[in-house]
Amino acid sequence: MSILKLNSSNGNVMAENKTLDAVKKCLRDFPLEARELYLNKTVPCVEPPFSPLEFYREWIGPNKPCVIRNAFSHWPALSKWNPSHLREVVGSKVISVAVTPNGYADAVNQDRFVMPEERLMTFSSLLDVVEGKVESRGVFYVQKQCSNLTEELPELTGDVEAHIPWMSEALVFFFSLGKLPDAVNFWLGEASAVTSMHKDHYENLYCVITGEKHFILLPPSDRPFIPYEHYQPAVYRQREDGDFDVVDVADSDKVPWIPLDPLKPDLELYPDYRLACPLHVTVKAGEMLYLPSLWFHHVRQSHGCIAVNFWYDMEYDIKYNYFQLVESLAGAVGPL
Repeated sequence: MSILKLNSSNGNVMAENKTLDAVKKCLRDFPLEARELYLNKTVPCVEPPFSPLEFYREWIGPNKPCVIRNAFSHWPALSKWNPSHLREVVGSKVISVAVTPNGYADAVNQDRFVMPEERLMTFSSLLDVVEGKVESRGVFYVQKQCSNLTEELPELTGDVEAHIPWMSEALVFFFSLGKLPDAVNFWLGEASAVTSMHKDHYENLYCVITGEKHFILLPPSDRPFIPYEHYQPAVYRQREDGDFDVVDVADSDKVPWIPLDPLKPDLELYPDYRLACPLHVTVKAGEMLYLPSLWFHHVRQSHGCIAVNFWYDMEYDIKYNYFQLVESLAGAVGPL
């Protein structure tokens, strides 16, 4: 190779490295600017009355979470949904329950993305496990996210609203979606059940009926600090001796997922997470969390906690385009 070609090659490499460093700096600065400009350092609490317009301007439009108190104090579920009532009303109903050996459903386990064993059982049988009336290996969690309240437990729908009126009105008025929530989900499980860090393409209203939920939240702007890797999908299968096997899902594409556990992050393996600023919030019985679309969240709960959430489809507008750009760049440049 001639000296001229060598110098030209070295110059191209230097230019590429300079460009890469500039992009990385932009990705580091972007979340910092978001915190300075509009993000809150904690999750605020608000109370009605507020108009759909006010809620949109303060929270939906800026894509900021908040805890809403006294938003559903009129729901009969708050006083009725105890174990004895649930046994009487839906005890014989067969529901889908996620069962795992460690409480982590839909989560990374070593080099696999492992989904729970989906077990059909009566509601009373689930309550027997949660209340400790029977011993059972594994951690049980009602978490099926396909509008399981309306599909599997319609007898309970009269104790809650079919939708949140001010939220539906805000979304209809501003986004012209003109529809009810895409899903209304019922959640009940043991304290060991954990929802690993992920994001959803929904505007989420999460209502705690009994107990409390513990959320760790990160804004979409922190995406450059959150690691993603691709994993072979698998499912748990419980053997007759009570232990669990991890069984690969055949002929499936690898799943992109977050391997980091925010409760004990491995900062040597994922040093960029040091720059993230997670928010911690506990949502108690009678409180509602507005969890905006694309926010990363990790969830724990008190034992036997019951919740209902409403998923409204997000608007795929310029906000989504910006997030896709940041996510693409973060995935392309590697560690910052």
